Amino acid sequence: MTSGDFVTGSGDGTRAVRAGLPEPVKYEPTLPGPVFAAHFHLPGEPTGPYTYGRDENPTWTLLERAIGELEAPGQDGVETLAFPSGMAAISAVLFSQLRAGDIVVLPDDGYQVLPLVREQLTAYGIEVRTAPTGGDAQLEVLDGAKLLWIETPSNPGLDVCDVRRLVTAAHAQGTLVAVDNTLATPLGQRPLELGADFSVASGTKMLTGHGDVLLGYVTARDAALMAPVRRWRKIVGAIPGPMEAWLAHRSLATLQLRADRQTANALVIAETLRERTEVTGLRYPGLPDDPSYKIASQQMRRFGCVVSFTLPTRARADRFLDALRLVDAATSFGGVRSTAERRGRWGGDAVPEGFIRLSAGAEDPEDLVADVLRALDESAE
Repeated sequence: MTSGDFVTGSGDGTRAVRAGLPEPVKYEPTLPGPVFAAHFHLPGEPTGPYTYGRDENPTWTLLERAIGELEAPGQDGVETLAFPSGMAAISAVLFSQLRAGDIVVLPDDGYQVLPLVREQLTAYGIEVRTAPTGGDAQLEVLDGAKLLWIETPSNPGLDVCDVRRLVTAAHAQGTLVAVDNTLATPLGQRPLELGADFSVASGTKMLTGHGDVLLGYVTARDAALMAPVRRWRKIVGAIPGPMEAWLAHRSLATLQLRADRQTANALVIAETLRERTEVTGLRYPGLPDDPSYKIASQQMRRFGCVVSFTLPTRARADRFLDALRLVDAATSFGGVRSTAERRGRWGGDAVPEGFIRLSAGAEDPEDLVADVLRALDESAE
C-alpha cells in the first residue's frame, strides 16, 4: 500500500498528516530530511528522475505529491510543481500559457502585485482585462480570452465568485481557468473539483502557517498544460530550496488542526466586530449575513482565517493597531500567530485609509477577542 493509497478517501486530518510520505523503510525517518544536491551520480544514460538540481529534487517530489493529494484527493494524473514563492507560481502559469496577442482576464481587486503583473503582460503584447471578483463580474469581459484568472476569496476584500459558473462559461469558449487558492487552502476549497484547470497558491500563508517559509505551487490534472509550466520553471530557475520544501511538508501535518482553529477564531472575531458601531465594511465569508456567504458555502469547506473591516479614519486604525498586544502588526496572513495591518499603507489596494486586514491565528479565542475589544476601546477618540 502506497502513501497515496492510504490517504485516498480519508478525512482531512489523516490526509494532511500522511500526505506525500514515502513507503516506510526500517530504520529510516518517516519524512526523510532535505536533500541538498546540485547534481547526482549519473553514470551511463540519464534515464532516472534526478539528474540536476534545477530540474528535480527528492524533497520537492514528496512535497509536490503531498500537495497534490490535498488539492485533488483520489484523482489520478494530478501534477504539482513547487516554486520559491507564490508570485513565482503565479508568474509561471501566466507567462507559460500566454503569448503576444492573447487576452487574459484578471481580478481588479486581487493581490496587490497583480497590477505590476498587468504592466509586464501588457509590455509583452498581451491584452489584459480586469473586473471585480464579486457578482461574477469577470464574465462581462471574458469574450475571446485565452486565460481567466480567479482569486476567490479575494485579497484583501474577501469577495467570492461562483467558480463553477465562471468555469462553465470559460470552457464553453475554450478559455483556460486558473484559481488562486491561497486564502482558502486545499482544506477550504478545491478548485480542480470545481472545474478549474489550475489551482495556484502561495504556500507562504496558511498552508505552511508558521511565517518562516516562502513557497508557491501550481497543481493541475492535465500533463499537457503542466509541461510549459515545468519548462518555465526550468528556464527561469524558479525553484524552491530543499530546506524550505522540507519545512513546508513537515508543516502540512498540522494543516487541518490549524485551519479548524484559525477559521473558528476568525468567525468569533467577525461576530465580535459586528457588534461595534465604529466598525464598517465588515467582511468574512463565514458570516451568514455576509454578501459572499451563499456562494462561499456552496464551494468552500472552510472559510479561512482572514477578516477585513474599516475603522473611521487612518489615525483610528493606526491607534487600534498600536494598542493590540496579542495580535502582531505584520503583513501577510495565515500564520499561527494572529496578525493585522492597515492595508492602505502599501498603496496597492483600492481600500479606505482605515481598512484593516486581520488574520486570526491559533491563540485562545477568548484572549483574541479581549485583545481586539481592548484595542478598540483604547483607540477611541
